[in-house]
Amino acid sequence: MEGGQLIKEGTAFFLKKGEEIIGEITYIPGPESDTWTLNHTYVNPEYRGGKIAQGLLDQVVQAARAENKKILPTCSYALAQFKRHSQYEDVWMRY
Repeated sequence: MEGGQLIKEGTAFFLKKGEEIIGEITYIPGPESDTWTLNHTYVNPEYRGGKIAQGLLDQVVQAARAENKKILPTCSYALAQFKRHSQYEDVWMRY
């Protein structure tokens, strides 16, 4: 992600430019032991329209794959991306 520093803190990824957070994505463990609920995505309005949210989503998906987790996307952005792109099929937990 150009011009920013990616930081993982707990169950969140942040993209910072200097001290400013320009994007974030969060998840929580559960509802099953092998799942994460992806519950929040935000990009500062000045930086919207690029690939920041997509890049943050891809970071969570890579982490889920590395830990053999499935993702339940409750965040509207993440759910829309899961529906649009088949590359998320392997980690998508559907109810």
